[in-house]
Amino acid sequence: MIYPTVEQLTKGEFNRYELVVGVAKCARIVTDEYIEMRTKAQKMIDNHETEKTLAALIDPEYKDKKAVKLAISQLEEGRFKLHHPED
Repeated sequence: MIYPTVEQLTKGEFNRYELVVGVAKCARIVTDEYIEMRTKAQKMIDNHETEKTLAALIDPEYKDKKAVKLAISQLEEGRFKLHHPED
């Protein structure tokens, strides 16, 4: 069984297509956040501002999970919200 279910994520307000598009957009945001974290960490290492490794400077949640899985969990937690486009 896949958790969370489509019904739990959409709460009956959205169809599967809208959910897929929303999760894809959220995954893009997650990827951009990861890239930003990695860039900042690399600059710190290059400037000798820290002795930590690159892996230690990046949020473990972002480096250990795939972007789509992380986007789904953040959607479930309420960090991202689905909404209908304005007509």
